Amino acid sequence: MADVNDRSPAQVYAFVIGGTLVVAGVVGFFYSASFDSPGTVHDVFGVLGVNGWHNVVHVATGALGLVSLTYAAARTYSLVLGVVYVAIAIWGFVIGSGESILGFIPVNTEDSVLHAIIGVSGLAAYAATPAAPAPTSGPPRTTETRPPKATEAGPPPT
Repeated sequence: MADVNDRSPAQVYAFVIGGTLVVAGVVGFFYSASFDSPGTVHDVFGVLGVNGWHNVVHVATGALGLVSLTYAAARTYSLVLGVVYVAIAIWGFVIGSGESILGFIPVNTEDSVLHAIIGVSGLAAYAATPAAPAPTSGPPRTTETRPPKATEAGPPPT
């Protein structure tokens, strides 16, 4: 397995945030699995308001990160998730705590702050990851062993 030092910031972001979102979504179902509009909303750890739809979004966006671990895919994931989560954070701050996005995904101030952190982190990971990976240094090149040519071998046999 490759060392974390061999991974780009976007790859680390996709793995860490992707895994965290999947776990958060699964844990959220233990608090609320209601798919009403916005349904029964419960606070995970007494802070983050969730329902079934909110949990599905977390599992889906997290799983997308976990399947986007190649260099280019992780960079794209970081950019897209960053933009989307910043937009959702702004939307959440605008509509206010206790409301719901699209009428069925509940948000509160704590959710919006977390969405902003995830979004800004994604944009930072994208910005810190060059468009193309750095060239890798492989093992030293060996020269081909070949028999010497007649002109290189010395005088012809007598």
